[in-house]
Amino acid sequence: MPFAPLQNDCFLRACLRQATDYTPVWLMRQAGRYLPEYRASRAQAGSFMGLATHPDYATEVTLQPLERYALDAAILFSDILTVPDAMGLGLSFAQGEGPKFEKTVRTEADVAALAVPDLEKLRYVFDAVTSIRRALAGRVPLIGFSGSPWTLACYMVEGGGSDDYRAVKTLMYRRPDLMHRILAINADAVAAYLNAQIEAGAQAVMVFDSWGGVLADGNFQSFSLAYTHRVLEQLKPTHEGAPIPRIVFTKGGGLWLDEMKALDCNVLGLDWTVNLGRARAQVGEGQNGKALQGNIDPNVLFAEPAQIDAEVARVLHSFGPPHRGPGWGATHIFNLGHGISQHTPPEHVAALVDAVHAHSRRLRTAA
Repeated sequence: MPFAPLQNDCFLRACLRQATDYTPVWLMRQAGRYLPEYRASRAQAGSFMGLATHPDYATEVTLQPLERYALDAAILFSDILTVPDAMGLGLSFAQGEGPKFEKTVRTEADVAALAVPDLEKLRYVFDAVTSIRRALAGRVPLIGFSGSPWTLACYMVEGGGSDDYRAVKTLMYRRPDLMHRILAINADAVAAYLNAQIEAGAQAVMVFDSWGGVLADGNFQSFSLAYTHRVLEQLKPTHEGAPIPRIVFTKGGGLWLDEMKALDCNVLGLDWTVNLGRARAQVGEGQNGKALQGNIDPNVLFAEPAQIDAEVARVLHSFGPPHRGPGWGATHIFNLGHGISQHTPPEHVAALVDAVHAHSRRLRTAA
């Protein structure tokens, strides 16, 4: 079934380093716990996974922030841990707690049992992608996503979140052969998963390397970056004649931008520790440059609207005048430096989105 034509392509144009009338904005975790309507939907579904595994609920909560805010992209409502769950590790979410796995991957036997999952086990995700794309009716593009091979491995070895990454780093240092085996399987699984999302209707895809920044220099290149590269080299660059932009976000990855510039992706996401102007000079210019995404501190959203407005202006001015005219050049997609906090006042998000659009239009007029 064909999808409706796209009405707002600002985000996709910025991903492809083409000129836009304003700086597009979307927010990591924009569909989530800070919205009362999301909390009502979750209560109705009974659990987080009740939302994520039912396409109707996933569609409903994906569209909720778009009803409130003039966002320039939607992102699939799902979780990065659906892939290891499909590998048989037994994912669960307790109210008020993070994700937990029933099984961990720590021994030779655990690793030997690991395999790229049957994608039919993730059919609920692909059905949700198609359902969301239809419900959007061309309003804005839809972003699909996955965790990076390294980030997934952290959860798989630790059995959940971690403060010190002791289990996963112990395995990495003691048995690098096992860690490389886990990462290779994860990379091939992530690539197949993202390609299936593209076929289902995703118009851009993003790899969340949420924990790449916890690695030492040298280990980041070997255990994270190399496997993100393995994912990207398998992704479909186009679908049905349209380019599919690829976004990579490594929290804490600012140290390695020179090396990340070589990734086969269109956009690099940045956290709030990175100066956008310097990143633009480093990786955002030239024929092989990247569009940049980010990077305001999510905690700015706890300030008053006037302060949010000022911080938005500061971030936009830090990037500098974006590309204008034909061809390609340096472009910026406004986002947070990480996911939005569940405690964020919803009206402050409106202040941020409106400020991005207003200030970025003025920047282009003045340029």
